[in-house]
Amino acid sequence: MNEIVKKRIDEMLEQSPVFVFMKGTPEFPMCGFSARAVGALKASNARFSSFNVLDDDEIREGVRHYANFPTIPQIYIKKQLVGGSDIVMELYESGELQKMVKDSAGN
Repeated sequence: MNEIVKKRIDEMLEQSPVFVFMKGTPEFPMCGFSARAVGALKASNARFSSFNVLDDDEIREGVRHYANFPTIPQIYIKKQLVGGSDIVMELYESGELQKMVKDSAGN
């Protein structure tokens, strides 16, 4: 990954304590995994920003290398990779995601 793409990803992660790289948008997810991840975040009352990787091939490939995580969606809290939809769903079902979201907001 080149430094320009890395810097763009770094800047996106600065936008919000909870950030999602996904296929589509929170209002219109373009894959089931992205829809599940966004659903878990919304159910956790998370305020989050997102980026549609289908709009930018450099970012789509870059995020796979950024945290050495091959799949999309990727959910970050406080600039740290939490995981993809399966991990986020497990965290949601255990109640841990709600705590992480609340802690990231400083509440």
